Amino acid sequence: MNKDQTKLGDNRPSYKETLNLLKTSFGMRANSAIREPELQKFWRERGIDFELGLRNKGDSFTLHDGPPYANGTLHMGHALNKVLKDIINKFQIMKGRKVRFVPGWDCHGLPIELKVLQELDRKERESLTPIELRKKAAKYAQKQISSQKEGFQRWGVWADWKNPYLTLQKDYEAAQIKLFGEMALKGHIYRGLKPVHWSPSSRTALAEAELEYPEGHTSPSIYVSFPVVKISNILKDDLIRQGLNLPFENENELSSILKVAIWTTTPWTLPANSAVALNENIDYIFAKDKFGKYIILASDLCETVSDEIGYKLEQKAIAKGKFFEGALYKHPLFERVSPFVLGGKYITTDSGTGIVHTAPGHGIDDFNTGIKYNLPILCPVNDQGIFTSEAGAFEGLNVLKDANKEIIKSLVSANCLLKEKLYTHKYPYDWRTKKPTIFRATEQWFASVEGFRIDALNAIEKVEWVPKSGRKRIQSMVKDRGDWCISRQRIWGVPIPVFYSKTSKDILLNESTINHIYDLIKKHGSDIWWELDVSELLPSSYAAEADKWQKGTDTMDVWFDSGSSWLAVAENRDGLKYPADLYLEGSDQHRGWFQSSLLTSVAVNGYAPYSKVLTHGFALDENGRKMSKSLGNIIDPLFIINGGNNKKLEPAYGADVLRLWVSSVDYSVDVPIGASILRQLSDVYRKVRNTARYLLGNLHDFDPSEHNFNIENLSVLDRWMLNRTAEVIENISIAYENYEFSKFYQLLQNFCVVDLSNFYLDIAKDRLYVSAPSDFRRRSCQYVMSLIIENLSGLIAPVLSHMAEDIWQNIPYNLKEESVFERGWPKAPDIWKDNSLNQTIDSIRELRTTINKSLEECRVNNNLGSSLEASVRISHNNASLDSALRFLEEKGDKSVDRLFDWLIVSNVQIGGEPWAEILLEKDEKIASIEIAKARGKKCERCWHYELEVGENSIYKGLCSRCVDVMNEISYLPN
Repeated sequence: MNKDQTKLGDNRPSYKETLNLLKTSFGMRANSAIREPELQKFWRERGIDFELGLRNKGDSFTLHDGPPYANGTLHMGHALNKVLKDIINKFQIMKGRKVRFVPGWDCHGLPIELKVLQELDRKERESLTPIELRKKAAKYAQKQISSQKEGFQRWGVWADWKNPYLTLQKDYEAAQIKLFGEMALKGHIYRGLKPVHWSPSSRTALAEAELEYPEGHTSPSIYVSFPVVKISNILKDDLIRQGLNLPFENENELSSILKVAIWTTTPWTLPANSAVALNENIDYIFAKDKFGKYIILASDLCETVSDEIGYKLEQKAIAKGKFFEGALYKHPLFERVSPFVLGGKYITTDSGTGIVHTAPGHGIDDFNTGIKYNLPILCPVNDQGIFTSEAGAFEGLNVLKDANKEIIKSLVSANCLLKEKLYTHKYPYDWRTKKPTIFRATEQWFASVEGFRIDALNAIEKVEWVPKSGRKRIQSMVKDRGDWCISRQRIWGVPIPVFYSKTSKDILLNESTINHIYDLIKKHGSDIWWELDVSELLPSSYAAEADKWQKGTDTMDVWFDSGSSWLAVAENRDGLKYPADLYLEGSDQHRGWFQSSLLTSVAVNGYAPYSKVLTHGFALDENGRKMSKSLGNIIDPLFIINGGNNKKLEPAYGADVLRLWVSSVDYSVDVPIGASILRQLSDVYRKVRNTARYLLGNLHDFDPSEHNFNIENLSVLDRWMLNRTAEVIENISIAYENYEFSKFYQLLQNFCVVDLSNFYLDIAKDRLYVSAPSDFRRRSCQYVMSLIIENLSGLIAPVLSHMAEDIWQNIPYNLKEESVFERGWPKAPDIWKDNSLNQTIDSIRELRTTINKSLEECRVNNNLGSSLEASVRISHNNASLDSALRFLEEKGDKSVDRLFDWLIVSNVQIGGEPWAEILLEKDEKIASIEIAKARGKKCERCWHYELEVGENSIYKGLCSRCVDVMNEISYLPN
């Protein structure tokens, strides 16, 4: 009750029931815990959440889902990924394209196998057969998939949830076998002895994509001197010419005085040393130490090494690396002599001594050099990372734990250690067990990337990468990567379908055997490899030879599993296409799924499996830190949706706020999420919701079939509002098309808050509430609002899916479509577009902003309450404002386009004599402004101040306008 009513008492008439107040069942609060599941049920029952995309008549659109691993609870990274995909799919559905989104899961691999084993006691593990382990692993994976699926669906993600693709499905495994076979028959698959990343903690080979490089790893770095026993004649002659006379002909004397220096951060590899490698183009020196002995090292590193070992090395002679080839040295810990060899560009003077300790069994560059010189491939380390008998006195030591210490002790005893110090560097860890790996030469199966590297690089060029930097990133990875190790020494996976001779090194792998295994797995699944004997696994043509062969025990790298999905899913399922329109995953997948999919597709077909690749960053906490259990900063998406125990401190925001977060961020980089960000998002969500509620609440008695208008006959304000809506539709459409969802977020926020709430709807309150129900000024506004709400709900539907549907279900008049998603994507008719109105409205909005600041200043000084208590005089010398005011006067609707209504004051005077009594005077850029108290009395119904209030004998407290409304609706006060 206002002050005037309080003074007059309660016996005067109330006109509240004559006002057109809001009526809607669309709540101010989302009540998301109840309402969102209701809306999801509505979509499900009507087939909107999947069948709608299939019913469309347009071109097909395939976003091929990269399979998350079927293990663990969903996290914010999952949310970012799946919601981005859902936004894109829903937009394409509303654009009328055929969309079938098939979600996938990666089901094989070590984490699940370990999880199963951890749940068993020692006795159970020892008695567990491979097939029993596989059955348990499959059951565990299915349980995890079920849980994750529920989470994705609760986020409002649409997909073919009844028919996902799982890498453990029979048809998927069969397709993978087919792909392996095609690559093998094309010569891209081979078995060989090579150093690979080996995980002692997992006891299996690993691919590059299965490694991570945590900060802070330290290794014992050592400078070691090996005794030289022989040098080439050409080098000997050159040294003598330089004045360096050594006992070249006596091996024992030479080895006591001449050493070659190496540097390594893996002392445990020294038992496997087979050579020292130099770069043929680097200058190497013979430097005299403080003991009168000579050390061979790179000239550029002499000063650095001197600083490291603590005494000066003095150069006495110099020679190019190429002259050292053929020299010999003695291993300091073993009775063997090894050669000086020439390596490649990997030997530099960036660190160490410029001379590389070469152990072909423990490094790929070393291995390649070893093959070139026919060096022994020593690898005295077993699959647990323990030295074997080949390591002599070091047998039984763990190379990652106690071996380094003992080897260094032995080097000290041999008087060969120049320096030891800790070295902090990046070192490969098993991404699953989080423990260090080693390089270890083993017999493995490889995909020879060299065979199709150029084709892969050419295919990358033809793909659109978003952001563009993705192209360079994957190009450099493919360009530099070695052959892909695809075999794993595990049980839970797809078998490598090969047979080994029991008596020789022969391998049985051909089109006949592949086709037979393919047929068996397609019918029975890959368990058949463990269930059947060799005689049954071989085709009939080899039945007589069954006793000669044994089946392999290796399984395929899980990246080969997921990298087969283009064949198993995109190419083979109805409603999908290959190459897919889009792959969308985190930026780490340039070395993972993007690359494995690319390599397998190019190897077989010569082109990429995707036309476009979009990548996103990782979810971080508000401080920019990676989320981890140890930091305690993990945010569960379900916690955002459902809230905590104390809903005041930990509110239930619902799925739409989670989805709004995804749309708000620049996902091309790492993105933060936390309590303060969620509060900001909730505030934006609430503003959009309240704007929608206001629009809906004013349409309760509106029927577009009856209350229709020609656009040309609408007011200037209404025509501008439709033009502005058209602009927003166009700009948001472009943002969706370009996957720039943060632009959608900004456009939506600006449209709802600035254009609608703060301007158009603020002005519209008077015409909506106070007018007679069927007055033109009210019905025309309702008409515009109906167009806005229908289009607004469509624009937000891909992101704020639940709110959009809730709005649609609460539109109070009949609609042809049951769901907002059935309406299709909003498109503004050309007749809405009239940019000529923008300059007029912009000028008046600037004037309005300026006046509002002055009115607020009056309120702060307690000179005014409501803005309707004010009269405003405007004096200006502004051409654009003058043009705008004249346009409004000449072209505007006399009942709507009134300046005092737009300014929400009781009276406006343009120019004229200054007022005698003013509350505030301001000279602003756009105009000089005077604020004064409005003359007259306050109308009890519309709250405008008018001189004629009180003149009507029946409606004594009303202005003439409200009296006319009372007569029109035949209302008599009590």
